[in-house]
Amino acid sequence: MSENTSKPKKKRKLSEKSIAYLLIAPSLLLILVIAIWPVIQSFYFSMFDLRLNNPTKSEVHTDYQLDLKRYLDNYPFLQGAIDKELRNAEGPNEETLTSVKEDLNQLNSTLLEDEKIAERYEVIDEKLMNFEKIGAKERMIEVDQERAQKIQGKLSSVEKELKALENLEDANGVKGLSSALAETVIKPNFIGFDHYAKNLTDKRMWMSIWNTVVFTVVSVAFELVLGLLIALLINKAFFGRGLVRASILIPWAIPTVVAALMWKFLYDGQNGIVAKVFEEVGLINRMATLLTNDTGAMFSVIFADVWKTTPYMALLLLAGLQTIPRSLYEAAAIDGAGKLKQFFTITLPLLKTSILVALLFRTLDAFRVFDLIFVLTGGGPANSTETISLLAYKVMIAQSNFGEGSALSVVVFICVAIISIIYISLLGRDLLDDKK
Repeated sequence: MSENTSKPKKKRKLSEKSIAYLLIAPSLLLILVIAIWPVIQSFYFSMFDLRLNNPTKSEVHTDYQLDLKRYLDNYPFLQGAIDKELRNAEGPNEETLTSVKEDLNQLNSTLLEDEKIAERYEVIDEKLMNFEKIGAKERMIEVDQERAQKIQGKLSSVEKELKALENLEDANGVKGLSSALAETVIKPNFIGFDHYAKNLTDKRMWMSIWNTVVFTVVSVAFELVLGLLIALLINKAFFGRGLVRASILIPWAIPTVVAALMWKFLYDGQNGIVAKVFEEVGLINRMATLLTNDTGAMFSVIFADVWKTTPYMALLLLAGLQTIPRSLYEAAAIDGAGKLKQFFTITLPLLKTSILVALLFRTLDAFRVFDLIFVLTGGGPANSTETISLLAYKVMIAQSNFGEGSALSVVVFICVAIISIIYISLLGRDLLDDKK
């Protein structure tokens, strides 16, 4: 009888659980899309050789295309420049220029034999004559690989022949137009996992990851210890506690860029107060070596980060301390437990969740550090403080290598995901277990 009554309850329980999952499924899906979509986009771009400073690689191309705008921007003018040179050309130059002109005319006629190309050709030519704007997609027309290679071969041959000529009246114009015309054919820039293979063997990337790990471990460790001490202090009742709590949060409230500029002045090798104090104490030999030495630069950014974000750690831990009932400490004191024993048997175990949250937030934030180091040291000296996020910025923005920069962004995401998994598995396993 008991077996028969237990089965319906189990079915009802499973049904309620399924309904609960269905209710939260839209929210989980929305969070997943918002969080994962940028990563998917970055991964997609990392599979291409995207270079924003190169017109032929500034967009994703999965097939061969013909840039008709570039072609019509250069072909007529190159023909005109060749005609101008032919008026006074003699000997080999005249023969080469005549041959090149015939090749270009033949190539142009071949292009116009294709109805699809001819139709787009006429539209773009008319818009250029009227100085109208031409869209990025409108200027491109897809061609098969064989035709694209033939066109590219002909244009490259023309460029090579013209560059070999000497004693031209307008050598820069003719050769420049031929070079621009040779970039008419857009090749597919899909390269697969080449960016990742390159980064895995790049010493600079591994050095940036090592710098990031050192910065993260050291700064978070100091912030946890100092933050816990401050949280224990301001958790006590004393006169002026509210003012102390408010003043402690000032460093955290200052924008990171402003704080970094402030510390840059304090570390200055000529007038920096902090650099002068460190020199007097004996931490450094000269004030100027603080930001120009590998160890000194790393110490400087860690010191500035600890000063700024320790209040944030203290705030999170203080919230956890205030959830611990005072009655537990009173009972422990009655049993003869001292302050140290109370700390290890009551405070730390009950503060485990708050420590997990504080460590997780601060570790992820420290691992993604960018603005502090970008303003304070710029990653120097000799890339000794360059983090993985700063390297990704330099490659993507400074070098305009969007594909490789996207690959580095994916690497950052993978590292952050690994850190999250480690924290949850080692410290937060009890948070995931079903409460009985």
